[in-house]
Amino acid sequence: MSLNLAAPSFIAWQLTRDCNLACLHCCTDSAPGRPFPNELTRQESLSIAEQIVKAQVPYVLLAGGEPLIVPHFFELAQFLGHGGVYLKVETNGQIFGEKEAEKLSHLPIRSLQISIDGATQAVYSKMRPGAFLEKTLFACRTARKFNLPLEITFAPTKINIFEAEAVIDLAASLGAFRLNTGHLMRLGTAAKLWEKLNLSPEDYKKFYNLLEMKEKEFSGKMEILFRPFSIQEDLMAKKISSPGTILILPDGRVRVSGFLPYTCADLRQETLIQAWEKCQKAYQNPKISSGFEEILKDDFVLAGANQLRPLETSDLPAMV
Repeated sequence: MSLNLAAPSFIAWQLTRDCNLACLHCCTDSAPGRPFPNELTRQESLSIAEQIVKAQVPYVLLAGGEPLIVPHFFELAQFLGHGGVYLKVETNGQIFGEKEAEKLSHLPIRSLQISIDGATQAVYSKMRPGAFLEKTLFACRTARKFNLPLEITFAPTKINIFEAEAVIDLAASLGAFRLNTGHLMRLGTAAKLWEKLNLSPEDYKKFYNLLEMKEKEFSGKMEILFRPFSIQEDLMAKKISSPGTILILPDGRVRVSGFLPYTCADLRQETLIQAWEKCQKAYQNPKISSGFEEILKDDFVLAGANQLRPLETSDLPAMV
């Protein structure tokens, strides 16, 4: 089933896999010195951004790795923002200060998303080795100082679950409009450390109950987004059909889904609209529906989602 949109309604763009941290729960396998082979150049990135603006895509997420370490990040964000595209930026907050906040404050930022995975330095640094909680809190306060909409994420694990309530309270005190959380995703680095990180069913139940309680407490003040709670619940709530989104990888390939190991297009060789058509067409491939069905049966298959390979679509009927 196709949405029959002329262009994506949302683009998630992973600018790099390189990062200044090596977090235990990273779903993209990002780490220092670990960029994708042959990541897009500045000029190639700006060419894609030009196509995004021309296609009137309304909303783009700029993520990584750590997007702020990409030399042309602000040039790219400014080009998109001045072209009328709303932006969401994901950062770990370690290198975000007044200079960065001031630049973003002139752009149509819908969300600046910063992760806080512990309420104390001891726990935070276990989740994000080498990171400093105070730098992240400074980034959050600076974002609000420049009136940027602050969104906090929290990834629950065995390491930090006992600080979950404190993190939620901290997010509210920082002026976040939303806290985003849910079941830990069995992707990337987290999949490799699954037994060390993943909570027991009983602990997940307690966490869910806490979220329901906090949702009532902060009603009208801060949204607590945790439904669907897991990838399986997300898939069960939706019919398997082509979404209105595109996921661009650091080397320009387009991924069918963040939960499946398939790419369907290459923006180095095709236009954005051609890639969009291929992405919609890919959902007619039985490998996609069977892949989602396997996830519903056992999330263990998610562990191989980052082992990317092309999805053959040439034998499928042309888009109508």
